[in-house]
Amino acid sequence: MQSSLLFPQKCKKIGLVLFIPFLVLGIMNLFYEFQFRWLDLPVHLPLKDITTDYNLTNELAGIGILLSLLMIAFSKETKEDEFIVQVRLESLQWAVYVNYALLAICILFVNGTMFFQVIIYNMYTVLIFFILRFNFILYKTSRSASS
Repeated sequence: MQSSLLFPQKCKKIGLVLFIPFLVLGIMNLFYEFQFRWLDLPVHLPLKDITTDYNLTNELAGIGILLSLLMIAFSKETKEDEFIVQVRLESLQWAVYVNYALLAICILFVNGTMFFQVIIYNMYTVLIFFILRFNFILYKTSRSASS
């Protein structure tokens, strides 16, 4: 059973190559307030009748991380068979369960501005959990098949 919704296999490598610089950019922007000056955008605030600069570095990092994780997660495997489709489905379901269990715990125990950071991280954790579990199951299966 072939899924037409998957990216070509080469997108996984492209996603891996793009993920690292976008992750570094996101960390630098979040923790060290790093910004590319060429991404300054003048924004007019009509209620205050002023024009100010808004920087899009954070948005660039966020979209880059999101797209690279999507390419890694949803690219075809070398041998895309029914077993891979089943592992993909089970891994996605598992990732959603784990992600929302952690979110529920964070809702109970994290508050204030720290909760906003939890929500930012939560946008990516479903994909990260899926990628980790999917590749772990494939690795474990290939090791048991080769022994």
